[in-house]
Amino acid sequence: MQIPFRQHKGYDPLGDCGKGKCPICARNNAVFRVKNFLSKEEFTSDGVAPFVGRYGYPYVNVGILAPPEQSDDSWIYDAPKYWSAENYEIPKIVDFRSSLLNSRYNINIKKRIKLLGLSQDIAMSSKPVDVDIQLAEKPKFRLNLDSHMAPTGPNAKLKKATLTENPKIHTKVYKVFDDIDMKANDAVNYLYENNFDENFLSRILSVGTLGLKVNRKLTPTRWSIVAVDDVIGKNLINEIKDYSEIDSYYSFFGNYLGNYYLILMFPEVWSYELFETYIPSNWNFSRELRRSTDFEDYFGRKSYAEITAGGYYSTRLATLEHLAKLKRQASVLVLRFITDEYTMPLGVWVTRQTARKAFEKNPIEFSSKELMFEYARKLIKRKFNYNVDFVLNKSNLLKNIKQQTKLERFI
Repeated sequence: MQIPFRQHKGYDPLGDCGKGKCPICARNNAVFRVKNFLSKEEFTSDGVAPFVGRYGYPYVNVGILAPPEQSDDSWIYDAPKYWSAENYEIPKIVDFRSSLLNSRYNINIKKRIKLLGLSQDIAMSSKPVDVDIQLAEKPKFRLNLDSHMAPTGPNAKLKKATLTENPKIHTKVYKVFDDIDMKANDAVNYLYENNFDENFLSRILSVGTLGLKVNRKLTPTRWSIVAVDDVIGKNLINEIKDYSEIDSYYSFFGNYLGNYYLILMFPEVWSYELFETYIPSNWNFSRELRRSTDFEDYFGRKSYAEITAGGYYSTRLATLEHLAKLKRQASVLVLRFITDEYTMPLGVWVTRQTARKAFEKNPIEFSSKELMFEYARKLIKRKFNYNVDFVLNKSNLLKNIKQQTKLERFI
């Protein structure tokens, strides 16, 4: 059997490849790890997570993601918070995720079959579940990349699957699954408040385990990730609006996997704006860059954030978590700078975790927004040789703050 490889130019054993930082090498390493896996049509593994595709909707592919072999540590294959806490680099994440087999079946989003029940058990389980898998064909290797979801590896049509152990389902998870009169939004917020993370919540939402009985249906994983961030975020917005504004101007800065966040907080009522900018290396300071942006004022958005998409809601969630912890509200301008270090898309979790990392650091406090802007200019020039005024001058949030200040003086 021929195994496909990607090649790159200029292999240097003392360079990135020798240091284990090359994602292409990581992918090729994953090919070797799953080589025997790709020749089988029957095997036993750990059901790590379900995966629901979006193409062909309302008929979608539902997959069981499983590593090439059973292991006590198989949960690591789907653990973004852990990857971030341990500062995993891109090649290590690619190595993990490109090893996952997606054995899938096609189904209508409203239909209920035995295989779906198995997928739901895997989704709700607190740890991976042993599963016997029979495929209808030999797997084909492919690294599937997406801006919303973590990568996946080989895929094949599923013929039959059987759990060989009982899933470990938490009583609170079973409670919302069993309660067919609880709305999905309420279920998501209930579990979040009981320390179930957004990755787990998006899994169980995607396979139709939450909500009113008549409304339960499959939701593509890509959509469920954004939905969970949005639902939790809206609930936190309602909470922080009861708090007073922060008492000064604060700046946070942090990075992970080639994504850098500069977060500016203003002592105003809640509003939020995100700018995303790709920064090439050796950029000319005087030149402007293309950017993406979305904004919401105190009253929220009436439509989906089409331009920055999932990153808007994931970064907003991290921001709201910090404000809820402070028991304060603020107007928050978030600037995301994407560098060449981010060699391939890994999913929305990267933006969520990078923003959280920024908030974990001690902020810099300023007595005025002018001083904070001066700091931002110097920081971004030093880091990226970019003139941040190109962004600040286009900010709807800053325009609103300026107008509000004028109105207060007039009154």
